Amino acid sequence: MDYKYIEQLLERYWNCETSLEEEQILRTFFSQKDVPAGLMKYKDLFVYEQSEATDDVLGAEFDAKMTALVDEPEPVRARKVSLAQKFVPLFKAAAVVAIFLTLGNAAQVAFKGGGRQEAGVAVYEKTQEGPSVALGDTAKVDTLKSAQATAKVAK
Repeated sequence: MDYKYIEQLLERYWNCETSLEEEQILRTFFSQKDVPAGLMKYKDLFVYEQSEATDDVLGAEFDAKMTALVDEPEPVRARKVSLAQKFVPLFKAAAVVAIFLTLGNAAQVAFKGGGRQEAGVAVYEKTQEGPSVALGDTAKVDTLKSAQATAKVAK
């Protein structure tokens, strides 16, 4: 038997050029029991919709149970969130960072031994170690050099 018309319909189907009536012809053709071996690979595609329509997985009991679960005495309303409530996680994170920095500074001073204890209170003194950059007066040297340079130019 020649199935050229069905093959032409399949070609038009893949190109999205078929009408609803032509697609119904394809569904009817593939729903019969005697489908040629060359076209058997397309049968599941066209018979799927019909086989799934007969399979009723959920019954009326399921619908009744779901409706009973959904029916609530009062409607659920959206909760208003204030600006402070939105920033609570940010405040918590800032507090954690502040605690870590404080503990880190306290541990650093304790390990270096820079503080002394007086009546249970830690007193930290600033100690000078080596020459300070602020004590070295480089501006004085620069002004002397510029004064000498201008004196030499003036002579």
